[in-house]
Amino acid sequence: MLIFASFALILHITSITLAMMKQRSKPLGMIVGTPKVTILRPVCGLENNLKETLTSTFGAEYPNFEILFCVARADDAVIPLVRCLIAEHPKVSARLLIGDAPISGNPKLNNLVKGWAAAQSDWILMADSNVLLPPDFITRLFVEWRDDTGLVTSPPAGIRPIGFAARLECAFLNGFQGRWQLASAQMNNGFAQGKMLFWRRDLLDQAGGLAALGTEMAEDVAATKLVRGRGHKVRLTARLFAQPIGQRDLPTVWARQLRWSKVRRLGFLPLFFAEAFAGSLLPLAAVIGATSPFGVLAYFVVWYGGEYLLAKTSGWPANLEDILAWICRDILLPVLWVAAWFGNGFEWRGNAMQSAKTDQHLAKS
Repeated sequence: MLIFASFALILHITSITLAMMKQRSKPLGMIVGTPKVTILRPVCGLENNLKETLTSTFGAEYPNFEILFCVARADDAVIPLVRCLIAEHPKVSARLLIGDAPISGNPKLNNLVKGWAAAQSDWILMADSNVLLPPDFITRLFVEWRDDTGLVTSPPAGIRPIGFAARLECAFLNGFQGRWQLASAQMNNGFAQGKMLFWRRDLLDQAGGLAALGTEMAEDVAATKLVRGRGHKVRLTARLFAQPIGQRDLPTVWARQLRWSKVRRLGFLPLFFAEAFAGSLLPLAAVIGATSPFGVLAYFVVWYGGEYLLAKTSGWPANLEDILAWICRDILLPVLWVAAWFGNGFEWRGNAMQSAKTDQHLAKS
């Protein structure tokens, strides 16, 4: 029991150390000059902090870029806001594109097709509407590019939560998903995250374009496999781009985490098996059964002290309520892992989504 608990703690602290090393790295990209960049921002409806996140797109400290906002429906409530922002920034090349092209079962990809076709550059960033882009975001993407790079990405870092459910969402985004992705990237084994996908256009076009990202349940899974299959690397930015969380409710947080868990199970099954042992719940249970109360307390302090250090140095939420959220997250992780085995589909933004592999099986039957 103590051997398992010790191994789990060593792995936990190692992942934190690797994540901190990644955030302190200072890569030097291979791109010369300031090539034009097209920023595709898919929008759908109104959500928390949307005006702030969309406005941040216009503040890029880069001399050569265009913005294409993509919306699927002409009656979408977000359209007046986008048009207003474009009018407020006349010096920035920005357009709103309306329409939908059903190339896959993924509504985001269907919304982005027109933007990909209209892009006037060889470098294209697909950035979700709820990501807050810092002024140097284009430079931060380019500095990660090497000769063997196929994609640069950034998981979201949850910030500014309001209420405990929102803090729980940050606990999943930062201390769990973000930490492990940063650690893996530090070991030169990056995974794509759909919030931010920065492509050299020809690499994706040669693989079949946006339609190629619809072959998996989520575009980030497909992107990771596509890039690796062509002998390239997925790289992460040193610092994660922020997502203001605002208010959340517990059913929404649970549904989102269950959806992402299913995506990981269907896309990376061997890694998903390891998630059964994620979090502190099982290691702490092992310690409780094998040592004194003082030993249990020491183990608890080292475990969450490490996460606290990571959160503080990263600028992530890290007060007492957040620590309680981390504990609740770790209690939920095994439950979430079991729940993810039931069903291969989910609902996202009102769209019923099913595994592409399941769809192919049903079509043949």
